[in-house]
This record gives sequence, structure tokens and C-alpha cells, in this order.
Amino acid sequence: MAATHIFPDYGAQGQVHPAYVVAAGRASALFAVLAGVSMSLVASRADSLRRFRVATVVRSVLLLVLGFGLGALDSPPLVILEYYALLFLVAVPLLGLRTRTLGVLAVVWVLVSPPASHLLRWTVVPEFPVGEPDLLGLPVQLAVSGVYPVLTWTTYLLVGLALGRLPLGRQQVAWALLVGGAVFALAARALSSVLLGLAGGRTGLAEGTPLPAEAVDRALDVGLLGVTPASDPAWLLVAAPHSGATLDLLGAAGSAAAVLGLCLLLAVRGMGPLFPVAAAGSMTLTLYSAHVIALRTDGPLLLDDRLHLWLLHVAVALLAASLWRWRVGRGPLEAVTTWLARSIAGVVVSTGARNRR
Repeated sequence: MAATHIFPDYGAQGQVHPAYVVAAGRASALFAVLAGVSMSLVASRADSLRRFRVATVVRSVLLLVLGFGLGALDSPPLVILEYYALLFLVAVPLLGLRTRTLGVLAVVWVLVSPPASHLLRWTVVPEFPVGEPDLLGLPVQLAVSGVYPVLTWTTYLLVGLALGRLPLGRQQVAWALLVGGAVFALAARALSSVLLGLAGGRTGLAEGTPLPAEAVDRALDVGLLGVTPASDPAWLLVAAPHSGATLDLLGAAGSAAAVLGLCLLLAVRGMGPLFPVAAAGSMTLTLYSAHVIALRTDGPLLLDDRLHLWLLHVAVALLAASLWRWRVGRGPLEAVTTWLARSIAGVVVSTGARNRR
């Protein structure tokens, strides 16, 4: 995610930058899938599902506030936290569902939500300028037309909730995630290429939309901004990053599953040399917020050399997370949000129990 925020989408020779080839659309999708996995794991161990649901609602509010704060900074990344906040609310009624039900919902959602999004944006949902959500159009932007629209991104949440119910400690499951996820990711790209070819290819897309041919090429190579153009339903066949089309969702979810499987296999004998990565993974909210703040245009650490800047962000994240995890434990923002969510949830549930007596 840091790489796609820091590096340009095209290199000096006009080729797509390797960071975008590897991570565009996949990094943020992994972020969302792992949120579902985490919620599923924590919910399965919670003493009270009702208390955990209330705590999830509180976390949603906190993420919304933090997201607006980060979005107000003069920093290039389009902040994902406001969309995360709505995803957390969507997750609340899903937490008690069975694994098979979650899986079926994920399949249905990945097939239905992209056409639904296209239809809504073609008929009733207005287009908003690309950028941070504003208060006037906040619900529509977060749900349908924004950069990480919850209507289609619920697919990642459902996949994560279902994966979190699996026996992730078994190597067979890890291998299945790695191989199966990679197959899905590759098959989605290949199928999109075939279907687009039958529909007229890039030329056909350019003819069916007001975008110039160069913009169509850029959209297919490095990604869109959350949604496909509503002018031509043929865009629903693409697998371009951040397009929200079915094959994009399938491919990115497959990549996320493959990464999860790979990490499980690498950690089968314990953390060992992977401790810095695990430490960073345990405090992604803190590191993400620090990353956005550090990238603001007047930031003291904004280096001109993009590679050096990326290496600096990665090195500082791994080192700071390792030291904090070793000496303190839970990340600072993680600790604050968890304490507030649990405290408020405890008060709400206790008050509700007394009122029912």
C-alpha cells in the first residue's frame, strides 16, 4: 500500500511501475479481507457476541472520525478509513452467520454488486469529484460512488469473515488458500482478457465512453478510482485494479487469500525472523495513520527520491513496530480504540440488561 502511494503509476520509460503491477488494487483489498478475518477470529473468542457487536459499532465511529482527520491533511493518499467505518457497520449483522452462509453470500455479492453499482450510477446516483468524501454526499460516496465503495467492497469483507472461520492453523488450509487464491487471481485476469476481446477490446471501451484512448489504457493498466464508467456496461468485464468489477473483486480476493496462505506457511514454526512483519501487522491502524501524515506535502521526511522514500517508510514501520511490540505491546491507536470500544460497549450492554429487568 505504501508503494502504490509513493511510486508513480508509470516509470520513466513509459512502462507500468512494478509497484502497480504487484500491488495496485491488491494491497487495499488485502487490507479489507484481513479486517474480516480479524473480526471473525475475535468474534469467535468473545464472551458476548452482543458486546462485540456494540464494540464494533463504536470502532466504526472512531474510524470515521480518524478518517476525516487524516483526509483533511494535505497528503496524497485517498484515505480508506471512512469506508472502513461503514464496512464495520455492515459486518455487525454478519458476525453470527455460519461459514457456509458467509461463503454463499460472498459468491452472490461478487456477482450482483458490480451490476447493481453500475445501474445505480447510470440512473440515480450522481457523480462526485474524486477525492475525500464530503459531508453533503457522504452516504452515497461511501456506499456507491467513492474510491473504496462499500457496495462492492462488502465482497472482501464477506470473504474475510468466511476465511476467519477456517482452521487456519492447519497446513492443508494454508496450502489451499495459497494455491486456490493464486488460481483465482490468474484466472480472473485471463477471463477478463478473453471477454474484453470478444466485446471489442480496449478500442470498444474507448468508443463506448467519453474517455480518450489514453485514459482507457491507463485505467486498464494501473486502475480506476473505485468504480467503472457508467456509460458502457462492457466495463463490467474488466479486471482493472480498483474498478469494482466482478473479475477485479475475484482477482483481488484471490490475491488476498494467497498472501494469507503464504504467511501462514511461513509462520508455521513461529515468528522468528518474521517478528518485525508480524509486529507491523499487529498495528496497521497506527502505521497507516503515520504513513499518511508523513506523506503530507510539507512533511519533513518527504524525500525527492521515491525509492529512498519508500524504503524509509518500510524501514521505520518495521523498526518502530518491532520496538513498540517488544516493549509495550498493542499499537497506540489500536490500544485507544480497543479500550474505548470495550468500555462503551460494556456500559451499553450493562445498561440494556438492567433496563430489561
